[in-house]
Amino acid sequence: MSEETTSSYRLEKTKRHYHSWVVNETLEDYSLRYAPKSFRRWSEFTVANAALGGISYLADFAIGGSIAISSGFTNSFWAIIISAIIIFLTGIPISYYASKYNIDMDLLTRGAGFGYIGSTLTSVIYASFCFIFFALEGAIMAQALELYFHLPLAWGYLLCTIAIFPLVVFGMTLLATMQVWTQPVWLIGMFAPWFAVLMKDPTAFSTWTNFAGKSPSGSGFNILLCASGAGVALSLIAQIGEQVDYLRFMPDLTTRNKTKWWWAVMAAGPGWVILGAWKQLAGGFFTSIAVKHGVEMAKANEPIQMYIEGFKAIFSNPAIYLFLATFFVILSQVKINVTNAYSGSLSWSNFFSRLTHAHPGRVVWLVFHLIIALTLQELGVFNVLLWVLGFYSNVAIAWVGALVADLVINKPLGFSPSYIEFKRAHLYNFNPVGFGSMMIASVISVIAFFGFMGPVAQAFSTLIALGLSMILSPIIAIITKGKYYIARKDVHFHDNLEIVGLTQCKICEHEYEKEDMAYCPVYDVSICSLCCSLDAQCHDSCKALPNSVLTT
Repeated sequence: MSEETTSSYRLEKTKRHYHSWVVNETLEDYSLRYAPKSFRRWSEFTVANAALGGISYLADFAIGGSIAISSGFTNSFWAIIISAIIIFLTGIPISYYASKYNIDMDLLTRGAGFGYIGSTLTSVIYASFCFIFFALEGAIMAQALELYFHLPLAWGYLLCTIAIFPLVVFGMTLLATMQVWTQPVWLIGMFAPWFAVLMKDPTAFSTWTNFAGKSPSGSGFNILLCASGAGVALSLIAQIGEQVDYLRFMPDLTTRNKTKWWWAVMAAGPGWVILGAWKQLAGGFFTSIAVKHGVEMAKANEPIQMYIEGFKAIFSNPAIYLFLATFFVILSQVKINVTNAYSGSLSWSNFFSRLTHAHPGRVVWLVFHLIIALTLQELGVFNVLLWVLGFYSNVAIAWVGALVADLVINKPLGFSPSYIEFKRAHLYNFNPVGFGSMMIASVISVIAFFGFMGPVAQAFSTLIALGLSMILSPIIAIITKGKYYIARKDVHFHDNLEIVGLTQCKICEHEYEKEDMAYCPVYDVSICSLCCSLDAQCHDSCKALPNSVLTT
């Protein structure tokens, strides 16, 4: 090809200038990028502890209590156990790949069967998880403030939202420190009341196991009620995304840290659901105790009511147990809502950067995220908790199922690349393997959820979503022969051992590690992943260029 013909594909490069918020990685936290080795200065324990600090939320208690009220003890018990097993197993490959490649959930989804634009929808699904649970957790904190300070709920929602902002602005730098220092106090507050109730009231356990709530089957087993309860509990499957937002800062896996690395990844990744399942079961337990002691069933699923009963078993003075219950609820909700807000800001950053080809900074999307969560609180999302989570879980589990299928089936069998490619320069916009599997599975499961396929399918809608997405992924990969994973091979940076240290992006003129870099044949320069993502002039021309241009 002549030089004249080659030059017809080129564009004149213009230096990109980012807002100071974007280039300050203490604020930005590599929200749209690979987390470089130079930034990952925390130990395995610190990262794992920060990730586990994010599961301090009390919505688990509210969910467990709500399922127990609607389904009775036996159904709620097995629903929680079944969902926990599924969440644990699906969390293993996601945690491993995110920790190994140091990327967040969105970048992982891009390269594991969804494509560059295809994963945009999953960013919204994940962001929805973050603001739904931020709203639920904020409502729980506001309930505590109302009970103790007599602050109206509407003002409590506002206060509980605004208070989170300054804690999240500085990202992992502040969050890791906060989670480490608050963890011991939180653990004592979490378990002490539970043990106290069991020791003080010998009938407490039997009260729980015989609790019928409003269940048509009483405290006995009904498979449809159990399946419906599991569907609600499975809405928490997207929690693995928040764990990954921390795990991407894990140090590199080496022969020296192999044992510590795996323990940290397993404990802070899929391991979150062990404590999560216990909290749901404890929620059912405390709900039964609260009802026994005269709390009306409509309020017995509120964590503040549960922990009043718990601390009451330790202290007889109302002033003390009311204060401790309120303090514990506020501490727990701050610990989780900083994570919900942080992860939500990452998701919106990913979504809008591709939609608008602009990135004003993670802090802007943090504010946007908090506004949505506050609106949900003011609309009373806590009052329709079971329906909201039951509906959401159908879409979330279809997404996770398709993602996991690519990681544990397609990659080992060679249907997809063995590594995770997340850069726009090398991806098709849509990959029917993951994106198609998720869409088909979620549409069918939502139809089932609304009862159009009968009561059995309605109860099992989330399991239908999981099964379909995992089956369809390898089938579509085989049909398409893996064609839509890589649009053009990275012959410049991927596995290039000759590149050591940092490489300058010729567009923004900042330096990044090679994992975050690509060669742009349109501008004929090295370009970082963010500048590539935000470019609105090239129209993905690099993927249509002849090989002679791509390899020069």
